[in-house]
Amino acid sequence: MAADAGTAASTRIWSHPDLGLHALVDATGSVRLGRPDQDWAALVPLVEATATGHGRMWSGERFIETAIGDRLTYRAHQTVQDAVRERTTIRLADPATGLAAEVALEASSGAGFLRAQVRLVNEGSAPLRLESVTTLTLGGIADAEGGLDGLTLHWADNDWLAECRWRQAAFRDQIVSLSRSAHGHEGRGCFERCSQGSWSTGRHLPVAGLTDREGRTWLWQIESSAGWRFETGEREGAAYVALFGPDDAHHQWHHTLAPGEGFTTVPAVLVRTEAGGLDAAFGELTDYRRGIRRAHPDHRTLPVIYNDYMNTLMGDPTTEKLMPLIEAAGAVGAEVFVIDAGWYDDDAQGWWDAVGAWEPAPNRFPGGLQEVLDAIRRHGMTPGLWLEPEVVGVRSPLAQTLPPEAFFRRGGLRVTEHGRHHLDLRHPSARTHLDSVVDRLVGDWGVGYLKLDYNINVGPGTENGFESAGAGLLGHHRAHLDWMNSLLDRHPGLVLENCGSGGLRMDYAQLTVAQLQSTSDQQDPLRYPPIAAAAATAATPEQAAVWAYPQPDHTPDEIAFTLTGALLGRIHLSGFLNLMSEEQFGLVGSAISVYKDIRREISGALPFWPLGLPAWEDEWIAHGLRGQETTFVTVWRRVPGAGGDGTVPSRHGQNEPVDDHCTLSVPHLRGTHVHPVVLHPATADAAPEWHAADGRLTVSLPRANTAVLLRLSSASSQ
Repeated sequence: MAADAGTAASTRIWSHPDLGLHALVDATGSVRLGRPDQDWAALVPLVEATATGHGRMWSGERFIETAIGDRLTYRAHQTVQDAVRERTTIRLADPATGLAAEVALEASSGAGFLRAQVRLVNEGSAPLRLESVTTLTLGGIADAEGGLDGLTLHWADNDWLAECRWRQAAFRDQIVSLSRSAHGHEGRGCFERCSQGSWSTGRHLPVAGLTDREGRTWLWQIESSAGWRFETGEREGAAYVALFGPDDAHHQWHHTLAPGEGFTTVPAVLVRTEAGGLDAAFGELTDYRRGIRRAHPDHRTLPVIYNDYMNTLMGDPTTEKLMPLIEAAGAVGAEVFVIDAGWYDDDAQGWWDAVGAWEPAPNRFPGGLQEVLDAIRRHGMTPGLWLEPEVVGVRSPLAQTLPPEAFFRRGGLRVTEHGRHHLDLRHPSARTHLDSVVDRLVGDWGVGYLKLDYNINVGPGTENGFESAGAGLLGHHRAHLDWMNSLLDRHPGLVLENCGSGGLRMDYAQLTVAQLQSTSDQQDPLRYPPIAAAAATAATPEQAAVWAYPQPDHTPDEIAFTLTGALLGRIHLSGFLNLMSEEQFGLVGSAISVYKDIRREISGALPFWPLGLPAWEDEWIAHGLRGQETTFVTVWRRVPGAGGDGTVPSRHGQNEPVDDHCTLSVPHLRGTHVHPVVLHPATADAAPEWHAADGRLTVSLPRANTAVLLRLSSASSQ
C-alpha cells in the first residue's frame, strides 16, 4: 500500500490493492479516492463538510459538492503498520476557515475492506459551526461496461417485529438519467437512508450496497448508535457513495468548534469484492466485524441461553413460576438462564413507568431473589437478569432524587417518552447510579449475564447548554459505550446482550462491545424465518440471538420449526418446557444437542443465502454458513393456511398440492462430491439431493411449515 506517482493529472499517495483504490492528489491539492485512470470529475473529495456560512456549491438533497470539501487541500500523510492492520492518516486543511481534517484509513493486507474515520480541528481564529461531515466518500463506481445500467442497489428496511427486510432495485430506477449534457449540471437528488431519533435501526439498517451483473459488490456499514445517513447518486456518469454520522438537516446535529477544538466522526467501512455478489461481500464484512469487536470468551463458547420472557412468562416472573422452568431448562441443556422483565415489580399500577432502582420485588420472591439465582446455579446454569439501564420511570423516586442535568432535556425541559425519562450518561450522577446497580447485580448477587434493553425512541437527543440535540445524543451514546466497556473491565466474565425492543438498535457501535444482539421481538414462529435468515447481514452469526419458543400445545413439526431456525445463530430458548410430554421434551433436547455439536464451527463460518436474501412473504427461505471444512444450510418452507399434508385450500373448496421441492445454489461447493446429512429434525422427512456439476442442492420438504438443518461435507472430510 505504498505511495508512488500516478498520471500527470494526479499523484498517488496511498493504495489499497485488494480494493483497487488509491488516494490521489491533483495539482490543486484536492484529495480523492479512486483510480488514476478514472475521470477526476467523477470522484468525490475525500471529506465533504458543511458549516453555517459554508454550505454547498450546488443546492439540493445531496450533501456532497460542499464549499469546504472543495477547498480542503493536501498537507501530509503518514502510515503506521502493526501485525494486523495498516493505518494511514491523510491531513487536509481549508485555508478559508482554518479547518483541518485528519482522515484515518485502516486496512488489512489480503482483506477487502477500508475503514475510515475523520477528525476535524478548528485551527482558525473564529468559531466554526459544523452542520454535516462525511466519514467516507467514494466516486467513480460503474458496472463492468463502465456505465450505470448494470448496477443494482440493495438496502434493508427495519421495524419492530420486522427486522432485516432487504430490498433491491435497479440503480436507474432510483437515480434516473437526467441528460446532464443538456443542462450542464448534475441532478439535485440522491437515494438516501438515515436513522431517526435514538433507535439507530428503527427505520433501516446502516448497511447497504451496490452490485453489478458480474457479481462485483460495494458494501458499506456506518457504525453509529446515534444519527447516521448514507447517500448514493450520479456524478459525471458514475455512481458515488457518501457515508455520514448525524447532521443538522436529518438529526438536529450541529457542533460548534471554538479555536483549537476538535470533533471526531463515527466510523464507517467499505467492503469491495470482485465476484460472488452479496454473499462474498457479507462474508468479508463478517470477518471485519469479528476483527473490530471486543474479545470475549462468549464468542467462542456460545452457551445456550434460556430466557423466561417470549411467549412464556411475558414479564411476570415469580419464584413459583420460575422454579419448574429452571429445572426443565437445566435438564434440556441450557447453560444460561435469564430472568427477563418484571423481577423488580411490586407496584400495583404496573412497572413500566416506575423502573429505575432495579431492586428485587419481595412479593414476587418471598424467599428472596437470591433463592432463585442460587437455584439457577444449582442446575448448572449462569444466572442472568433483564435491565433497561438508560431509562427512569416518571413515577420512580429516582426521577426526583437525581439532578435535572442527569436526564435528557430540550429547551430546558426534561424529556418524557412513553412514561420514562432518559438518563444522560455523561453526567456523573447518572453513571454512578448505574455503576452501583450493576456492581450489586454482578458483584454481590453473582449475575453473569445482563440483557440490556432499550424500549423508547427519545427523539433527536438532549441539549446540554448550547449544544444541539443531535450532538447531545451522540455524546450520550459515546458515554454509554464507554460505560459498557467499563463494566466488562471490572467484570471480565460478564456477558452483555444488546436489545432495543428486539433489533431497533442493532449497529456496530453497540456490537463492538456487546457479545449478543437480540434480533427481534417477533412472537409468531411463522414470521421469524426471514428475520433469522437475514440476521447475519446485521450481526455476526455468533452474536445474532434468535428466539426458539416451543410450547406444550405444539405439534412435533411446530416444535422443530421454531428450534431449527435458531441453530445457525445464538439460541434464545423459551417456552413452558416443564409442561411438555417426554416426547416433546426429547425433541427440544435433540435440537440443543445438535447445536452443541456444531457451535464451535459457527464462530468462524461465513454467511451465504442459497436462494438470495429473503422477502417477507417467501414460501422457501434458506440461510447457510460456510466453514473451513463444513457447510451448514437451514431451509424453511412456509405455507400459510396449509394442512399437515402440504395442501392449501383453493378458492373452489378443494385442497391443491403445493410444490414440496426447492433447488438451492451452493456455488462454493461446485464440482465437489458432497454428502448432505439432515442434522435436525429427524422428523422432517427431508430428501436432499446434491448435484455436483452445477453446485446445486435440491431439498424436499413434503409437509408445509417445516424446516430442516443440513450439513454438507465433502467426501474426503467424512
